[in-house]
Amino acid sequence: MPLDNEIPPDSLIASHAIFTHDPAAESVFAPLRREDPLHRTKAPGHPEFWAVTKHSDIVEIGKRPQIYLNAPMSFLPSNDELSKTKEETGTNNYIRALTHMDAPDHRVYRGVTQSWFMPANLKRLDETIKAVVGEMLDRMASRDGQCDFANDIAPWLPLRVIMRLLGVPESDHPYMLKLTQELLAPEDPDQKRTASTGPRSVRAQVFQDFYDYFKVIVESRRKNPTDDLSSVIANMRIDGNAAPELETLSYFVTLATAGHDTTYATLAGGLLELLRNPAQLAILRTDTASISTAAEEMFRWVSPIKHFVRTASTDTVLRGKTIRAGDHLMLCFPSANRDEEAFDSPSKFHVIRSPNRHLAFGSGVHSCLGQHLARFEVRAFFAEFVRRVKKVELDGDFEYVQSNRASGPKQMPIRYSFN
Repeated sequence: MPLDNEIPPDSLIASHAIFTHDPAAESVFAPLRREDPLHRTKAPGHPEFWAVTKHSDIVEIGKRPQIYLNAPMSFLPSNDELSKTKEETGTNNYIRALTHMDAPDHRVYRGVTQSWFMPANLKRLDETIKAVVGEMLDRMASRDGQCDFANDIAPWLPLRVIMRLLGVPESDHPYMLKLTQELLAPEDPDQKRTASTGPRSVRAQVFQDFYDYFKVIVESRRKNPTDDLSSVIANMRIDGNAAPELETLSYFVTLATAGHDTTYATLAGGLLELLRNPAQLAILRTDTASISTAAEEMFRWVSPIKHFVRTASTDTVLRGKTIRAGDHLMLCFPSANRDEEAFDSPSKFHVIRSPNRHLAFGSGVHSCLGQHLARFEVRAFFAEFVRRVKKVELDGDFEYVQSNRASGPKQMPIRYSFN
C-alpha cells in the first residue's frame, strides 16, 4: 500500500513502514542521492544520524572499520527503545554478536566459524541443500497448483539448512521462525510480539526466549561434543578461555536468524520480480548458466538487510562533511543498490547483469559471514525451480514485511503447474 505523502522524509527514513511499498523507498532515497547523499537526518523520536545513500560512501566506510564502528548499535533504535534497553541492560543492546563487535574481538570471534562458511567447506552441504530444495518443490507439487510462496516455501529452505547445521530438531523450526520474525520485525502488525510474558520489555523477552533455547544446546554440546557447528560455538575459546555466556548465546542467535531470514527474503523477492518480468524468467529457462548472475541480481534488488548503523570513533570527513566522534551513520543498502553511479539502469531487474557490485552483503571486514551459503541456496533453488515448474504467475496481492531491519515479501500467493 502507498505511504502517506504527508510524512516528512526524515521520519520515513527512520520508519519501519518505508519498505512496505516497493517504490516508496526509492521516492525518498533517489532525491537524496542526487541532492544530499550524506543527509543529516532528524527523525522525531530517534537519535540524529547521517543517512548514507551512495554506493561509494558505504564502500568507503567499509574500508575504514577503525573509524566507523559497529558498536554501540547495529540497528537504529527509537529513543524509547534505546531508553528501555539501557534501563534493562545498562548498555545499548541485549546481545553482543559479530554485528556489535569491532577489532580485535570481531576478528577473533568471526574466525571461530569462518571456515565453516567458505565455499570449499560448503561443498559438503551440496547434497543437503539439494535435498531440501527437492523437499520444497515436492511441497509445492502437493498443493494443487497454489500456495503462498512467502509463507509456505521461501522461509523453510534456508531455515531447514541452518537449523540442521545448528542441531535444532525439525519440530522446533517453526518456533525459531516465529522468534526470528518477532526479533527482526518488531513493528509489523502480523509478526511482532504484542505482549511480554514477564516484567521485562517485549524485546527483552524475545531475546530471553532465544537464550533459554540455546542454553540447552550449549550445555548438551559441552557435555557431548560432536562435529557440528553448534559444538564449535559452544566450546569456542577466546584468548585461551571459554567464551562468555552472552557472546556464546549471541552467536547462536545471529546464525539462527540472519542464517535464514535474509535468504528467505531473496527467494521470495527474487521470484516476485521474475513474475513481474516474464522475459527475465524466460532467460533463466533457456540459459541455466544465468542462474548465478540472476541470484546476484536478486540480492541486489531485494537488499534484504535494509540498514546497519556505524558510529564514528573520531572526528572525520566524508563527502566533504564533518562527521563528529559519536555521530551515527545509517548505511542505506537498498539506496546504494539503486545508485545510478554504480549500476547501469539500476531501476531495472536484469538476471544477466554483470558486473554486479551490489552491497546486499555489506562490504569490508564486516561483510556477511554467511553470504556464500546464501548464494548456494538461492542458486540451487532456482535451478531446480525452472527445471520442474512449467508455468507460474501471481495469484493475488503481495505484501511486504514492515521492517527497516530485514524485510521481504510476507504474503505472495502464486498459481503454477509442473512439467
